Amino acid sequence: MKCIIIDDEPLAIEIIQDYCDKLEFIEVVGAYTNPLDAISAIKEKKVDLLFCDIQMPQISGIDFITSLDNKPLFIFTTAYSQYAVEGFELNAVDYLVKPIPYHRFIKAISRAKELLSKNDKPMEGNVFSSTGEISESKKFIFVKAEYESIKINLDDIEYVQGLKDYLKIHIKDTNKTVLTLMNFKELLDKLPANQFLRVHKSFIVNVNFIKTVQRNRIVINDIRIPIGESYKSSFLSVLGL
Repeated sequence: MKCIIIDDEPLAIEIIQDYCDKLEFIEVVGAYTNPLDAISAIKEKKVDLLFCDIQMPQISGIDFITSLDNKPLFIFTTAYSQYAVEGFELNAVDYLVKPIPYHRFIKAISRAKELLSKNDKPMEGNVFSSTGEISESKKFIFVKAEYESIKINLDDIEYVQGLKDYLKIHIKDTNKTVLTLMNFKELLDKLPANQFLRVHKSFIVNVNFIKTVQRNRIVINDIRIPIGESYKSSFLSVLGL
């Protein structure tokens, strides 16, 4: 997911940049203190998402978003909550009030990722929401394994383990696993972020299968999965722990 950050305060840009750097499926392709400087980048870099402040000296974020012909998804970031109604009337993905808590950022970015997934084509390996808003038959992904593409239901994936050159996808209620040459970033781009979390450099878990969360590990189907220190705070924030 390619995104651009627009805010007249450099510190605010740094905070959002830091949040994005913790998630492998987000790439910040530009950051601007003047929204007018971002126009060409939005057109040229095929941006998926904008983080846009509202109160800026050159032009308000609301006026700037309104002026765009082909709008990417956008999330408003502001210190003032009184613009929320107007922001949502423009179909903003979310409206984040500064200082932005990390768990709220995660919630907003998860919704953006889900919306992007819904607009993709399924046979290209894209994911459909697993929230019940669409038909049951479309809760799946395709992954390449050897010389074929295998269909896997999202709700059947317990966890994903990284091996040297492969990812090993563990399927529920069976001893079956699927080996694919995909990397973690490629797979995370296909998975709904509110259901699948990176918890370690070598593991992604489906939160629906978590039995217990211990100090530095997760238990899924009696398998103990480590929680990496660099992933721990974001993982616990998403779970509300």
